[in-house]
Amino acid sequence: MAKVALGLRAHSGWAALVAVAGNRGAIEVVERRRVELSADKTPGPKQPYHEAEGQKLEKARQIVTRYAEEAGRLASEALRAVMANLKRQGHEVVGCGLLLASGRPLPDLESILASHALIHSADGELFRDAIADAAKKNRLTVVRVKEKEAIGEAASRLRVEAGELQRRVAALGKTIGPPWTQDQKLATLVAWMTLAGA
Repeated sequence: MAKVALGLRAHSGWAALVAVAGNRGAIEVVERRRVELSADKTPGPKQPYHEAEGQKLEKARQIVTRYAEEAGRLASEALRAVMANLKRQGHEVVGCGLLLASGRPLPDLESILASHALIHSADGELFRDAIADAAKKNRLTVVRVKEKEAIGEAASRLRVEAGELQRRVAALGKTIGPPWTQDQKLATLVAWMTLAGA
């Protein structure tokens, strides 16, 4: 079976997923999809901590817990489905790359809800944590890379100059077509790093 790695870039309520096969020198995209991390069908971002803002602490905790559990369940289901689909195509998923924000630990819930900046950070972290937990439940090694450092980190690990690496990733989009936005490009980079390290 050909080895494949997943790369994900999370947003509020969903994530972009790209699966790549190949080696350190060259890859191909074998799967690309949007992973829903919220069952709420209302358009727009899902923001658990924003929803909890202004609530009594126990109610706020219930809101955040509900979102976290739902995101974890949906992430696990999505990863299982992707892995099963790739296995049918003759691929073995060997790891999961995940893009992070700053990576700083968050304080307790009461402190988060007292700061609008922390509320934004916590919303993103909830969905990234759900993906990481789902990957572990599916027995996948998780490679975490800070988004701001992704290009430099990938260039170093893959031993390719940063500009050339970005050119190669952009060229992949020309062969597979849209969507090929920053989401897919960054998810591809982290998947490629994960595959190279497997």
